Amino acid sequence: MTTIRARLTLIYSGLFLLTSVVLLVTVNLLLRQALKTRVARLPGGAVAPQPQVPHLPELVNDVIGYQWEMTTFMVGILTLVSLAVGWLVAGRILRPIHRITATAQRLSLSTLHERIALTGPKDELKELADTFDAMLDRLERSVEGQRRFIANASHELRTPLAVQRAAIEIGLPEDGGEIRGTLLRHNRRAENLIDALLVLAQAENGLDNRSPVALDQAVRLILAETGSDGVTVTGRAEPFIVDGDPVLLNRLVTNLLDNAVRYNHPGGTVDVTLSRGVLTVRNTGPHVPQERFGDLFEPFRRLHTTPGQGAGLGLSIVAAIAKAHGADVRANPNRGGGLELVVVFEGPEDASLAGGTAE
Repeated sequence: MTTIRARLTLIYSGLFLLTSVVLLVTVNLLLRQALKTRVARLPGGAVAPQPQVPHLPELVNDVIGYQWEMTTFMVGILTLVSLAVGWLVAGRILRPIHRITATAQRLSLSTLHERIALTGPKDELKELADTFDAMLDRLERSVEGQRRFIANASHELRTPLAVQRAAIEIGLPEDGGEIRGTLLRHNRRAENLIDALLVLAQAENGLDNRSPVALDQAVRLILAETGSDGVTVTGRAEPFIVDGDPVLLNRLVTNLLDNAVRYNHPGGTVDVTLSRGVLTVRNTGPHVPQERFGDLFEPFRRLHTTPGQGAGLGLSIVAAIAKAHGADVRANPNRGGGLELVVVFEGPEDASLAGGTAE
């Protein structure tokens, strides 16, 4: 692929070469014509008075030939020089473009405060950089508004549900039949749904602050807290540090394990491994058709409609949290049923905060 810098260099050198050739041909033709005219005007024609002096027409041809050779050589040298100079000049001209590109590549929802702040004369490139900065200003204000909305919604939505749950638990006696249990179950489901939506929105809005997180410790802790429900859960975690949000990373691991246990069958297994920055969760369970794999990480998409199996946000939250941390998520079918979910984190480092391997 030819870059703009290379194309500009070729254009500069091509224009120089074309101008030089035109100048070379024109000057040499005019010089030949002028010499022939001067020789024709000499007394006694073009015959030399002494035998040791070359015949003037031959001398003219020698001069013109030498002129062609020298100018062609100089044009070749200057063409090479023009290529080098054109490359440097094109790089200098395109430097603001590289700066704009580098800033755009660095940007994420957590680095929207960065600006190009291009200095220099008021030209097209500075106008482009200023327009890009203005767009970033608008985008930053929009994201900040979304974050404030999420924070306010977190309080405004959770508070009435907590009050409602307290009213149900206090106002209805425990022997009130199925009404009390049904109300509490729906209340708890609404709380879980709101909590999941808020986590999903927070993850999709990027990370405000990052800190080193011992992912292996989180895996071991969640393994110890995960209920089996008739499913055998095993795990192995090597020391690994992730630069990110500890709450979201804990939620990522929790959702993966919860999904692996929930969508399983009695007597099934779940195997969790963390090795060299790759978190893998394999489980037994129902067969997942290949054409449904695209729905796994979409919100509110459930492959099975078993009652009480959640709202279909678990893996979409995993995907959003992984993306916020620069990680890649993929799913593969297991032979005989179940899934293998893999999260690959970038830049694996051996953890110094955690020690050993957990089984």
